[in-house]
Amino acid sequence: MSTQFGVFVPQGWRMDLVEIPGSIQKYEAMTAVAKAVDELPAYDSVWVYDHFHTVPQPTQEAVFESWAVTAALARDTTRVNIGQMVTCNGYRNPALLAKIASTTDVLSHGRLYCGLGAGWYEHEWKAYGYGFPETRDRMRAFREAVQIIVRMWTEDTPTFDGEYYHIHGPINEPKGVRKPHPSLWLGGGGETITLKLVAQYANACNLGGGDPQVIKQKLEVLQQHCEALGRNYGEIIKSTSINIVLLEDGADRERATEPHRKAYGWSLEELERQAVVGNAEQVAAHLQAAVDAGANYMITYFPRIAYDHTPMQRFATEVVPAVR
Repeated sequence: MSTQFGVFVPQGWRMDLVEIPGSIQKYEAMTAVAKAVDELPAYDSVWVYDHFHTVPQPTQEAVFESWAVTAALARDTTRVNIGQMVTCNGYRNPALLAKIASTTDVLSHGRLYCGLGAGWYEHEWKAYGYGFPETRDRMRAFREAVQIIVRMWTEDTPTFDGEYYHIHGPINEPKGVRKPHPSLWLGGGGETITLKLVAQYANACNLGGGDPQVIKQKLEVLQQHCEALGRNYGEIIKSTSINIVLLEDGADRERATEPHRKAYGWSLEELERQAVVGNAEQVAAHLQAAVDAGANYMITYFPRIAYDHTPMQRFATEVVPAVR
C-alpha cells in the first residue's frame, strides 16, 4: 500500500492549548484542526491521545478525554478516520471499551480506528485511583483485553475467563459498521506479547517513534510472528508516530523554534531529540527513511497547530508528495 498520513489534533495533553483562554475556545481550536484535516485529501485520519494529565509535568491545564473527543470529532467531520494512539487499557474495562468503540464506529459511519495499548503514565494511573501494576501484569491484562474486545465485536454471547477479566455473555449491539469489526490498532513494540497480538488480532500496529532502525527491527519480529501464525503480514498497517517542526527554507533554527520550545522550557537540542526539525526536504528525507524501514503510515504531530494550520497545510503539499 502507498504511504498514508494522519494528524494528531491539539488536545491539551502536550501543553498545546495553553495560549487559548476558556475551555469552549480550546475545544473549538481542537476541532478546527480536525475540520481542516477533513478538507485535505493528503490526510487519512485525525488522532487523539488517551491521557488525563499534561506532559512533561502534570499541570492544571485542560486535557480533553479521548473517547468523548473521538465521538465529537466523528460528528464534526465527514471523511477522515478518527483514532486514539492509544487507548490505555487500564483506564476502562475492556468489555465497556468494546461497547464504546462499537457505538462510536456507528456514529462515525464506520470511520473509527480503535487504538489500544498497555499504558505507561504512572502519575495519572495513581491519581485516578487505578494503582500502577507491574509491567508483567499490565501486559498480561492487555493481552486478555484484546481477546475480549475482538470477541465482543464478533460474537453474540462471548465468554472469557482470564486472570484479570471475565465476561459472561454480554450483549454488544450494535457491533459497529466496519466489517468484520472496527479497525483495531495496537501500540507498542513489545516483541513477546504486543507484536504477537498484532499478528493474531490487529488491523494495524504503531511502533518505533519514527526511528527507522527501531521500525525495521520491530517489523522483522512482527513478520516472524505472522509467519508462525499463518497471518498475511502484508495486510497489516505499519504505522509510526512522528513529531514535526516544519521550518521555512533558510529559517534561523533557534529563532524559528522558540515558540515551540517555550511551553516546555527546552533548548533547541532538547527539541531536536523529541521532533524532526527541518524544512520540507529534510522532513521528507526522514519520513522516507521510515518508509524504507517498513512503515507505511505516518501519524504526525505539529506542536503549535492549534494556533497556526500552515505547517499542516505545507506538509500536505510539500512533504507528502515527496514520500514514496
